[in-house]
Amino acid sequence: MAHNLRLLPDALLPWFDDHKRDLPWRKNKDPYCIWLSEIMLQQTRVEAVKGYYARFLDALPTVQALACCDDDKLHKLWEGLGYYSRVRNLKKAAQVIVDTHNGIFPQAYDQIIALPGIGEYTAGAICSIAFDQKKAAVDGNVLRVYSRLMNDPTPIDQPAFKSKVRQELEAIYPQRAGDFTQALMELGATLCGPNWAPKCEVCPCRSFCRGFAANNAENLPVKSPKKEKRREDRTVFILECEGSFALTKRPDSGLLASLWQFPDAEGKLEPHEAVAWAQERGMPVQDVLRQVEKKHIFTHIVWNMRGIYMQVKEKCSDFVWFTADEIANNAALPTAYRQFWENRNHD
Repeated sequence: MAHNLRLLPDALLPWFDDHKRDLPWRKNKDPYCIWLSEIMLQQTRVEAVKGYYARFLDALPTVQALACCDDDKLHKLWEGLGYYSRVRNLKKAAQVIVDTHNGIFPQAYDQIIALPGIGEYTAGAICSIAFDQKKAAVDGNVLRVYSRLMNDPTPIDQPAFKSKVRQELEAIYPQRAGDFTQALMELGATLCGPNWAPKCEVCPCRSFCRGFAANNAENLPVKSPKKEKRREDRTVFILECEGSFALTKRPDSGLLASLWQFPDAEGKLEPHEAVAWAQERGMPVQDVLRQVEKKHIFTHIVWNMRGIYMQVKEKCSDFVWFTADEIANNAALPTAYRQFWENRNHD
């Protein structure tokens, strides 16, 4: 193993002690709290997660409370965080913990990684942070740090590379396993971050970083070329009748499963086509208020969306009609659709 990698714990832990951010999930080693924070932090910024984390724990403070939570309430707690399969898997995993492990969070890596929605990264994070086991949690931050530290041009999205990094890091893990895991994440999030030049001048690893020595740190990490996202056009209908708005539930599987949405149709309809769409469903249109163009980007798909706001004279029984207060309190709208709701009173 490279000598400079062995220097990492002694350099990183004192720096972490002095510079770590004050984050709410660092207040204790409760595996439930650590698990929840790690799932929330996937694809989501730290600042955005803080409020959700506090509200979620206030509503569902234990694994048992999560396991028996109503789905609509669960989705409402998660509303706006996106990637809703994460919260569905949280509940499934909580049910397994209650049914199989007597409500006690398992400590063995193999048992943790077997839980729904938990992969190698999350299992490593829980094992090391909650239980001080020498298990690495290798995410994009850690891969970036490793690539620069070793001046390694291997594309970081290759599974074999991630496996190699995990093995090499676990070989140098110190006794303070949880702190080391968090220190690696912290370095990658604050000094050796993405989308901006690394702050090498204040990095605790500068003296043995090969990327810095080669004046190559800014060129790393390398990623494989991205596949172009599929594009789809959709028309979203924001239908109002007597102070209520039409919603419908998405299917139980697939994209945005089981969430509420405004009715929609494939393609971009013109206003007169939207009127015909409503009338075919027994909703005579009183007024077409306006249309709004929006976009929503998923991992593999881009939705180009046109929202058409209409007042209708009759309610269609195909939909569930909610007041504004009921939407605010009870109906979790994914961001793709919620952006039209938030825009309803704008010019």
